[in-house]
Amino acid sequence: MKDDLGVGDTEIGWLYGIFALFYAAAAIPIASLADKKSRKHIITFGIFLWSLLTAACGLTQNYWQIFMARIGVGVGEATLTPSATSLIGDYFPRKDIPMAVSIFQTGPVIGTGIAFIIGGLVLSAVEQSDPLILPIIGELRPWQQTFVYVAIPGFFLSFFFLLIKEPVRRPSLGPIESKQGLGQLLDFYKQHKATIIYHHLGNLSLVLTGYAFVFWSITFFVRVHGLEAAEASQIFGWIFLVFGPLGPLLVALLAKKLTDRGHKDANITAGMIGGIITIPTILLILVAPSPFWAFIFYAPALTAVNSPFGIASGALPVITPPNLRARVAAGYMLTGAIGMMLGPPLAGAFNEFIFPGYDGVRYSMMTMTIFFGLIGVILLGLGRKHYALSIEKTDDWAEE
Repeated sequence: MKDDLGVGDTEIGWLYGIFALFYAAAAIPIASLADKKSRKHIITFGIFLWSLLTAACGLTQNYWQIFMARIGVGVGEATLTPSATSLIGDYFPRKDIPMAVSIFQTGPVIGTGIAFIIGGLVLSAVEQSDPLILPIIGELRPWQQTFVYVAIPGFFLSFFFLLIKEPVRRPSLGPIESKQGLGQLLDFYKQHKATIIYHHLGNLSLVLTGYAFVFWSITFFVRVHGLEAAEASQIFGWIFLVFGPLGPLLVALLAKKLTDRGHKDANITAGMIGGIITIPTILLILVAPSPFWAFIFYAPALTAVNSPFGIASGALPVITPPNLRARVAAGYMLTGAIGMMLGPPLAGAFNEFIFPGYDGVRYSMMTMTIFFGLIGVILLGLGRKHYALSIEKTDDWAEE
């Protein structure tokens, strides 16, 4: 793909970065709609749109065309999290929301694992098949065909969301309800300022660490251990599929146990513990003497890497009035997307300019894991007491 597009590691990283930027930016206006309009219709449209633009990535002829298509994919995917968070908040009582959101957050993890597996299989198949030549567009390279083929199921799956029940919105309660619209949202952020700052920035750092790690994992196995990309993708995908979803679920269970014991900071503490475990487990992969041991260490690493993010999303609806939940979720998406946007291209820049050797990706990933991982853990630790205060502020009025 790099050879066909004539670009380097940094430009490839920015294909994910630009997706993340528009994923976050589009979430803000979409969330305003989700707090008022049919959430299942918004999600249906979004899945159809991102499937269409994923297929378009495979039809592009140069770097800037695929760059623009990735923007469209980001806009489409931005419909899901705010709308789903709002739906979950109306489906479940307050005490069950963190677990419900964490279970929802295993969906992208499972999808990523499946994408690696199917993507590897499709790539392997198309590399061994005859070239695909389309009218006007011409020949599609194997990586282009892979984009087209993996997009097809999305067109059909999008319409399944029309079958779900749109729940009745819960009434909004609490002291900030005297205002509406932007004023109400700003009052919420003012009331929970310290909680939001530490929660968002701490998880931003962990997101940056995690996305840089996942994005460059296949490249790590190709450059450091000499595997073929299709082979590494399939092995990585199976590990991701089996162990990735365990992280959000285990951390959510830990948060529930801590909550039941009276710890009001449970949702932040549990995520922080996941972040602490992430750092050494990634480092074990990077220093492993063989691909066998590296893949063995991937099991605990992927469990840990994914563990903070479900509870990070689940911690917010608990302190948020029902009619603000989609917009507050979108605000968190915006900061999280900065990590998504910067992680892959920053690691790519490290590969090219700081550790330029062929196996420099190993040292880039080490540097980013230690630096940004520690920052994330420290910020979450500092935010625990503020989140506990936010829980106390909402205990008097929040619906059960």
